[in-house]
Amino acid sequence: MSDDTSLDRPVVAELIERPIPPTIFSVAPPPPPPTPVTVAERIDALDVLRGFALLGILVMNIQSFSMPGAAYMNPTAYGDLSGANYTVWHFSHLLVDMKFMAMFSMLFGAGIVLMSKRREAAGAGAAGLHYRRMGILAGFGLLHAYLLWEGDILFAYAICGMIVYPMRRLPPAALTVLGIAAISVASLIWLLTGWSMQFWPPESIGEIAAFWRPSPEELSAEIAAVQGGWFSAFQRRLPLSFFFQTQVLLTWGLWRAGGLMLIGMALAKWGVLYGRAAAWVYGFIVAAAIGIGLPVIYFGVLQQFAHNWSTEYGMFLGTQYNYWASLMVSLGWIGAIMLATKPNTGNRLAKPLAAVGRMALTNYLLQTLIATTIFYGYGFGLFGQVDRVGQIQVVLGIWGFQLAISPLWLHWFHFGPAEWLWRSLTYCRRQPLVREA
Repeated sequence: MSDDTSLDRPVVAELIERPIPPTIFSVAPPPPPPTPVTVAERIDALDVLRGFALLGILVMNIQSFSMPGAAYMNPTAYGDLSGANYTVWHFSHLLVDMKFMAMFSMLFGAGIVLMSKRREAAGAGAAGLHYRRMGILAGFGLLHAYLLWEGDILFAYAICGMIVYPMRRLPPAALTVLGIAAISVASLIWLLTGWSMQFWPPESIGEIAAFWRPSPEELSAEIAAVQGGWFSAFQRRLPLSFFFQTQVLLTWGLWRAGGLMLIGMALAKWGVLYGRAAAWVYGFIVAAAIGIGLPVIYFGVLQQFAHNWSTEYGMFLGTQYNYWASLMVSLGWIGAIMLATKPNTGNRLAKPLAAVGRMALTNYLLQTLIATTIFYGYGFGLFGQVDRVGQIQVVLGIWGFQLAISPLWLHWFHFGPAEWLWRSLTYCRRQPLVREA
């Protein structure tokens, strides 16, 4: 009888020696762990724009740091508005008010697209990392708002960033349409609220009027609260922060900032925010800002004074000229900066701005620390005592400091301190901070 096993040995040997197909039995390697964007991977144009926007935002925020809140929207509510003070307010309103917030929101949207593409290109999912990053940013915002300053924008950006993230893959045209639609919602809410005032009970109208134009007694009480100690300022800040993070966010910030983030995603995909668009594109949006945007805002200013900055007109319909035209002017600023910082035309300007932009979170919080130290009672207590000309002088001083210190810090460190903490918490491991010699 034949030995069947001897006949099978060559076959068995061949099977043993044959390499196992990796597509059948091997396990694909796990995706690389997420890591922060390195300097080599950064897009300089985004950093320059982010730095420019951050510095510009301070021109408006300084009013909130140094004056009663009503003066931010209604310049006639408090302080001198003549001569040089009027000039400062007028140009701040024309060139800055809402423009740099719009620019920063668009850049935030562009950053979402860039980071998710980078993570997905590495073969890993980006959603978990993004939502953890936004959750930590929201935590920073809550601490900033309740411990330091009610005008915080970080919390709103984090919430908007969570909402717009699923739309990041839409084509640019669709993102633009959705963005404009979202921005329109806040405008419609504002206009309908103003129109409905004719049906309000007198006491409700009185509350709105007191917010828009506080009485001398209310102004004195607000100034005294801020000029007091930290707890005195906290008692004033607590309800304001909650109001901004609930009602204002739901009726205005969510739609405005979220819509601008969607537009920023579109502009990133078109290459506009990366400095990759043709020069004529940047020139065109600059011309549109000068020829259309600024005249519309100026006409709005004339209308506000014609209506004596009344609550019924000034707070609602009167704000819409700048609400919409600021979008065009913010794009004009983007075009101007891109033209000014093209290679070999503005490197001396671009490098310090990029450093400020790379440390945007640190510099934003640092602006709060410096300004509250100057104006709040637990610092020098100058709240309500510095006119608009003096405020701009403070702004210029902070600008000079941050433009000087940011490049120096990044010479020795990889990140700003707040960015280092944000990244370490986001990636769940301590990031290197000090550069090797």
